[in-house]
Amino acid sequence: MSEFDIWNYRPSTGYRQGADLVGYKVEATDGTIGKIDRHSEDVDSSHLVVDVGTWIFGRRVLLPAGTIELIDTAEEKVYVDRTKDQIRGAPDFDEAKYGEPGYLEQFARYYGQPHM
Repeated sequence: MSEFDIWNYRPSTGYRQGADLVGYKVEATDGTIGKIDRHSEDVDSSHLVVDVGTWIFGRRVLLPAGTIELIDTAEEKVYVDRTKDQIRGAPDFDEAKYGEPGYLEQFARYYGQPHM
């Protein structure tokens, strides 16, 4: 279980509300994993959707905002505290199911914190 809320940006990340992160590269602890396709600032549900198409064409995964360690606006990179393998093992992001009640719960379980 994390010491922080997995669904909100950590104060230390440098995230500023309203920032447009779409197109930023995402860096896992062991290398680049893809680019941000969309992000959400929803209260208690903030997250990134990352296109990891370099591995599997068209595959997207959801990363809760709490996995972000640092946002480098100058380099347009977001650093997360997960490895490539951890992200590869994440459930796929499903646009058709997004917004359904309980949809985010699978990601909360995978990343280690229940979604309330």
